[in-house]
Amino acid sequence: MSYHLFEVYGIELEYMLVRKADLSVNPIVDQLLTKKHGSLTSDVENGAIEWSNELVAHVVEMKTNGPTADLEHLGSLFADNVREMNALLADLDTELLPTAAHPLMNPERDMKLWQHSYSKIYALYHRIFDCRGHGWSNVQSMHINLPFYDDEEFERLHAAVRLLLPIIPGLCASSPVFEGKFTGYKDARMQVYKTNQKEIPQMTGKVIPEQVFSRGDYFEKIFKPINEAIKPYDTENILDHHFLNSRGAIARFDRHAIEIRVIDLQECPKADVAIAVFLVEVLKVLVSEELVSLEDQKKWHEDELFEIFDEVVKDAEDSIVNDLPYLALFDLHKPVVVKEIWKKLYLRVKENICENYREAIEVILDQGSLSTRILRSLGPEPSEEKIREVYMELGRCLQENRMFLHLPVEPTFRKN
Repeated sequence: MSYHLFEVYGIELEYMLVRKADLSVNPIVDQLLTKKHGSLTSDVENGAIEWSNELVAHVVEMKTNGPTADLEHLGSLFADNVREMNALLADLDTELLPTAAHPLMNPERDMKLWQHSYSKIYALYHRIFDCRGHGWSNVQSMHINLPFYDDEEFERLHAAVRLLLPIIPGLCASSPVFEGKFTGYKDARMQVYKTNQKEIPQMTGKVIPEQVFSRGDYFEKIFKPINEAIKPYDTENILDHHFLNSRGAIARFDRHAIEIRVIDLQECPKADVAIAVFLVEVLKVLVSEELVSLEDQKKWHEDELFEIFDEVVKDAEDSIVNDLPYLALFDLHKPVVVKEIWKKLYLRVKENICENYREAIEVILDQGSLSTRILRSLGPEPSEEKIREVYMELGRCLQENRMFLHLPVEPTFRKN
């Protein structure tokens, strides 16, 4: 069934399984799914939420079980599933870890591919790309699926999504640390994402999708080059172009949706879904052409947008945007840091966001992205013990569905 713009949504959240005692990676998603289902399966329906495996044996995904129109209660629903997973994992001395990257994982040592259903596909990926890197085995994200009904709606949605992608890491970066060290990037997940498929660059492109605004053009300019590039590797023809397309937003014509993939996982579902709601409301404004016409939205080349994105991956909300034509899209007329763009957009749409999610967004806008709050808590040269202490607290935030707070900050957005 096809839906119209903003009629329904699909949300996916990925979590890593770690041992409670020391947060070491524990590749037992198969045991979790078996405990829940009674026998091993790659997908378990749990009412409105579905659980499933991922490429690696230590990552579990929970997602809406089909499209939903109810985002207001989705954060609580995901939180209930987090607590159920943690309860099932308790006697295995294991729990879920939030954020987009494990701060101490050594992928060379800790990565284990999923060995069950779809394992043939994952094994092929491993042969081509070597999935032991951080870009494959230490990246947890939220995906948002947004529907479109036909080519006209795809054009409007794709144009709007492309414009917003460059600054999304400024709202949601949560991956500053790899192997016990600050990477130099607040969104290290997206930094490695850019190059983890360098063997076949057609798959990721420039992360920002090309200027394609119809199904026909998308197949010709994106899917066709991907299919041709993968042929020498996929001799058994088992890979699908929807699965292979790794841009920061991908068109899923098989389900009439655009899937946004540049969003780092947060500390709790309340924060994840709040970000999703905020992005949806901003996209509604762009699609409506209140800020800028569709034709002007379509003019932006992926190279121009990538330049902005590349800087935001590094410094997140503190990145300075100097591109005046881009800033003019948001009615800004001088260089500003990314958080000022998000604050301006928030003031425009906040009345359409329920109070629970407003609280979460205001923490991010006042105290910084989760990466910024993590780095403040860790200090300049943290020990492994300090890193575990901070990430154990993040685990408690996940269990209790609450925001990770750092130093008291004078709020910008006061309650009335």
